[in-house]
Amino acid sequence: MRGRCEDDFEAHYRDRWMSELASDGDARLLWYTHQAHGSGPAYRVVTVTAVRDGAAYERLIQRVASGDLRAWARDLDGLQYGSTGKVLVALPWSPLATVEIDAVPVEPADHELTLYMEDTGWPHAPLDDYTRFWEEVYAPMLERSSLLSIEACFQAAHGAGPRPEAILWQKVVSHEGLLHLLESETRPELKRPGTFMHDALAVRDQWESRLLRTSAWSPMY
Repeated sequence: MRGRCEDDFEAHYRDRWMSELASDGDARLLWYTHQAHGSGPAYRVVTVTAVRDGAAYERLIQRVASGDLRAWARDLDGLQYGSTGKVLVALPWSPLATVEIDAVPVEPADHELTLYMEDTGWPHAPLDDYTRFWEEVYAPMLERSSLLSIEACFQAAHGAGPRPEAILWQKVVSHEGLLHLLESETRPELKRPGTFMHDALAVRDQWESRLLRTSAWSPMY
């Protein structure tokens, strides 16, 4: 967003999008997060919105294009330089495989701030092989760790985002562990065959990590 419009931009989502989106029961805002300053480009926000199904998404598009959400979208244009959207589908084994739409809050309520690590990967192996590696190797490894907790796993829907691309949405459980990860080199013994860092190179060597901090009112955190 435009730096001077940061508060207005957030209010636009908190006071309008979150409640107006939910008026027909098709969709809910799940997360509103800031890319933490010092961890990438400034004044970047990442939001995640859930829609009930494909027909609900079509109705949402029409609401933004010519219906009750058109004024919201028009006003938003004056607060940002641009935006990039993707249509994502949850992987079958994702902890958030489905969303109970009706249970998601539609009114802001303050809570503690939480930190997420969003990992987006672009595999050179088939996408299924990449996400299977997450399921069979990465997820069990994290279960034995206190650093991150996988909250959701997505892949871009066919024709609605880069292919192949998959996203891990992970809550930072240990801030001390994250600091150690950032300030330490990977030890040679952790890059040998049979280790995650070595074996993961069979499916990908290109990914991007972002540190995202939830707002105090984000419906999910």
